[in-house]
Amino acid sequence: MANGGFTKLPGGSVVVALTLPSPLGEGGVRVLVHAGNRQRALTRLRNLGLRAIYLRGNMAPPTPDEVTAVLHHPDGLVWRTAPDRGGELWHPIAALLRPSAPAS
Repeated sequence: MANGGFTKLPGGSVVVALTLPSPLGEGGVRVLVHAGNRQRALTRLRNLGLRAIYLRGNMAPPTPDEVTAVLHHPDGLVWRTAPDRGGELWHPIAALLRPSAPAS
């Protein structure tokens, strides 16, 4: 189960933050999603292939800096490693989901 939370914005939309195990094996990734409501945010992630995503409670809501980061991204869906390692920039979700190049 993912550790995360959400923040409702004044316009009625929400920002959902989830910390998921890393598909790369070590640590985790913090994923931020901007959507009309919590269900739509989770659906956006499920449509990308992250099927077992659930948000139970509001244990780790997004920080104000995280909200700003996702609101300024054109897709409204970003990630970075968790915990943050010295000011790492946010990445578009495609960078996390793209298959790695085969080893030679």
